Amino acid sequence: MVVADVFSGVLVVVFGGASFGKFLRQRQQVLTAEKLRIRWSRYRLIGVPETLACIGLLLGFSIAPLGAAAALGLVILMAGALAFRLRVHDAVGFLVGDATILALAAATVALRLG
Repeated sequence: MVVADVFSGVLVVVFGGASFGKFLRQRQQVLTAEKLRIRWSRYRLIGVPETLACIGLLLGFSIAPLGAAAALGLVILMAGALAFRLRVHDAVGFLVGDATILALAAATVALRLG
């Protein structure tokens, strides 16, 4: 369970920062939206499921199935992110980074349900 807690903590930091960046209209987030060819008005809404996933992951420290559900939502979110990066032929480093986060979220699901 300690590994699941560590993985959940890492995901909370990653997606908590990303969601705040979207809500605060951080320059890097705006540039990412442009690179992925997503209108800002839509791209910033990704911060909502990111925030909800963070809450679910935090609650998952006490309620494992809720943490698993939150991590599963992030698996789906990151699959979409990878699809958009592939669509625009983004740099390999970004693809590997997103795939790593997806794998971390998937491992979290497995550990929380195991």
